[in-house]
Amino acid sequence: MTGLRYVYAVCRPFDAALQSQLTGVAGAPPKLLHHRGLIAVVSTVPERDFAEEPLRAHLEDLDWLTATARAHQGVIDALTTVTTPLPLRLGTVFRDDSGVRMMLEAREGDFLRTLDRLTGRVEWGVKVYAESAAAESAESVESGETAQGPDAENGWVAGKAMSGRDYLRRRSQSVKERESGLRKAEDFADRLHERLASHAEDSRLHAPQSAQLSGASGRNVLNAAYLVPRAQSEEFVEIVDRTKGEMPGIRVELTGPWAAYSFAGEKP
Repeated sequence: MTGLRYVYAVCRPFDAALQSQLTGVAGAPPKLLHHRGLIAVVSTVPERDFAEEPLRAHLEDLDWLTATARAHQGVIDALTTVTTPLPLRLGTVFRDDSGVRMMLEAREGDFLRTLDRLTGRVEWGVKVYAESAAAESAESVESGETAQGPDAENGWVAGKAMSGRDYLRRRSQSVKERESGLRKAEDFADRLHERLASHAEDSRLHAPQSAQLSGASGRNVLNAAYLVPRAQSEEFVEIVDRTKGEMPGIRVELTGPWAAYSFAGEKP
C-alpha cells in the first residue's frame, strides 16, 4: 500500500469476512494488518489530507470532519457485526505499516486486557427526555421567562389586564408545576438507570446533551451507555421498550448496538 495508514480499530483475529463493498475514510477499502495476536484495521489515506498539518486544518472544517466521521463509523459498525472492535480515536494515522506495528507492540498489553473485557459485549445508549412542560420549565427557569405566551407574559389574559398580584401568582404557580414535572422526569430517569444498570455488566453516565447542540426536542435528563453481553441484548432492548410511553411527557430513546466506545478506555 502507498500513502499513510489510517487505523480504525484493533481486534483479535476473526474469521468472518467484511462486506466486499465496504469503503472507509477517503474512499479506500479497509484492510487487516495482522501482528502477533492482534489485528489493526487500516486503510490508505493521502498525505496531502492526513499529514499532521493538513489534518489539523481539516479538523476545523465541519463538512470534512462530518464526512470523515461517517466513514470511520461505517467501518466500526461493519466490524461490530462480525467481531468485537476496540475503536481508536478519529484521525489516528501512521506513516506506514511499520508504524502501526510499533503502536500495536507498545500497547499490546492494554489492548489484550481491554479486548478480553469487551469481547462478546456491545454498547447500548439510552437517553431520556422530559418533553413539553418539564422541558419548558428548565428553559423558563434558566432564562427567567414564562411559557404562557405573549399575552400572559405582558400581563394580559383573554384580552383583560391582570393585576400585578395575579400575574405574579400565575407565574409562581406555572414555575412550580413545571419544576414538579422536571423532578418527576428526573426521578423516572434515575429509576430507569438503576434498572438498566442491573441488567448490564457496566454503565456510564454522560453529561446531559444541550438541545441547542443535539437538535433533539425536550430536556435531556438521562444520557447513559450500558455494556451488555451480545447474547443478552434482546432482553435489554425489551426492558427499554417497555418503558416507552410509561409516563406522559417522557421520551425514551435507545441506540445501538455500538462498539463499546464508552468502555474502551482508549489512550490518546
